[in-house]
Amino acid sequence: MLMMKYLTTGLNGIFLLLLLGVTTTGLTQNLNIPADHPANDVVERWLISNSSKDIHPAIRPFNRNDWAQLILKKKINAHLNPKDSTNLLYSMIENQDFINCDSCKPVLKSRKPLLTYFYKTPADLLEFKSDYFYLKLNPVFGMTIGKEKGNESNIFENSRGIELRGGIDSKVYFYSRILETQKRFENYITDRINRFNAVPGNGFYKNYNSSIFDVKNGFDFNNATAYIGFNVTKHIGAQFGYGNNFIGNGIRSLLLSDYSNNYLYFKLNTKVGRFHYQNIFGELQAAGARDDIGDVLIPKKYFAAHYLSYAINKNWHAGIFETVVFARKDHFDFQYLNPVILYRSVEAALGSPDNVLIGFNVSGNIAHTVQLYGQLMLDEFLFRELIKDNRGWWANKFGLQGGIKYINVLGVDHLDLQLEANLVMPYTYTHADSTASYTHYNQALAHPLGANLVEGIARVKYRILPNLQAECWLQHYKQGLDSNTSNWGENILTTNTSRVSDYGNKLLQGLRTNVTRLTFRLEWKFFHNMNAFGEYSYRRQTGYNEQTLHYAGAGFKINIGSKPLLL
Repeated sequence: MLMMKYLTTGLNGIFLLLLLGVTTTGLTQNLNIPADHPANDVVERWLISNSSKDIHPAIRPFNRNDWAQLILKKKINAHLNPKDSTNLLYSMIENQDFINCDSCKPVLKSRKPLLTYFYKTPADLLEFKSDYFYLKLNPVFGMTIGKEKGNESNIFENSRGIELRGGIDSKVYFYSRILETQKRFENYITDRINRFNAVPGNGFYKNYNSSIFDVKNGFDFNNATAYIGFNVTKHIGAQFGYGNNFIGNGIRSLLLSDYSNNYLYFKLNTKVGRFHYQNIFGELQAAGARDDIGDVLIPKKYFAAHYLSYAINKNWHAGIFETVVFARKDHFDFQYLNPVILYRSVEAALGSPDNVLIGFNVSGNIAHTVQLYGQLMLDEFLFRELIKDNRGWWANKFGLQGGIKYINVLGVDHLDLQLEANLVMPYTYTHADSTASYTHYNQALAHPLGANLVEGIARVKYRILPNLQAECWLQHYKQGLDSNTSNWGENILTTNTSRVSDYGNKLLQGLRTNVTRLTFRLEWKFFHNMNAFGEYSYRRQTGYNEQTLHYAGAGFKINIGSKPLLL
């Protein structure tokens, strides 16, 4: 209701001010939009409807300064419908610090701040500003309760935390978030946690039970994200922190995803002309805290990655990706610190002890309504073995992705569709040394399901009203699982030297399983970044370990998104 009041009283003024000319602060880099932030859907739509040579859509998390640039590129007119107006106003409220528009601020402020000091703007609980410094503080909260058919314990989530972000002199910026969670997952996810000793997207965890909420066999864990960034020059930005990264345009990434636990990283972003070059150097965990390793320091491993993106024109972008994962005795191999060398050449000079992957990403917008995207990931392969002889050589390891995003389907305002297909060959992401697998804290750094799979995902969203949205996810995948005694190429934590055979390998070999999942969600935004929702999920697994899930639940979240965990 408050948002609608803003729309009816302030948008005409915003349109006029934007048309008169509003400028951004011109920062090279700035604060990231968290991967689970509600803003990401808004930014993705604008990246389709407003193509740009300056913003490279495959490099995530998205940057707030880039988002501010999108606001200025938005084709503003006096005939914006209420749904587009809601997105515009939401984006401006979120990015007041990155747009030079002093005249806009009275429109974007809260009319009646809570107890004078709280929520002076709808986006922030508390804020402090001066000419050279700003600081914002926000709560992070999520509560969900539901029921899984056949499960005597409630499905439950209780997350609460705090988020802090700020900047100094338009040169230095910082962000920190800590989130404590108690959660009871659906049975099939609990089984997966017990198999891999890892809670998806998180690190150390403890068991959790609650008689108050009727929760048994749950988990207690926290998740921390923090970084500090510097604008080294107009075109180069550096960031040091603890978090994760994503390369790609899809729901999944076969190159680098944000599925795993956070990790320590140093990142360089260089933007010159049509090029955006990103370097990431990170420290990973070669095991999980719940693995049977005793009371010792968890073994470490490291990775280095670079991604070069080129804007062919304002609609099409193409990129080349390369990464190496290596295990050393608690030290980084300094030869991989070179930000411009090809890692394969370094790895070969060292004796080929490490796990190197290369990949390609492409995306293109058509008619401001459609985005096509795809990825090719190459772990190892021989052209002769793959094309000419085709004998099922185990080391022909690669992945393929293709997808389409279609906004305003058939002219229906804010009816959006995304279709995506993924294929990953057996033993992909693995290595002769299991500690050098493409994983972190027992979780994949790329596709969450590992390898030896074919997957299709469909996502449909419809904005019924400016603050009411319906969403449906349909997932179907086939995968060949490993058995207790045979490595068929699914579990990427295992060494590939334990493979069943050198030849005769094929996609989906092993214990064949088919999974179909349907999730429907209805979400209402009752205040800025505050959403209440109800949802229903159906999941059917056939073949190996047959099981059926029926789940219904409801909840609300503050400053957190609420996409389903597709496993």
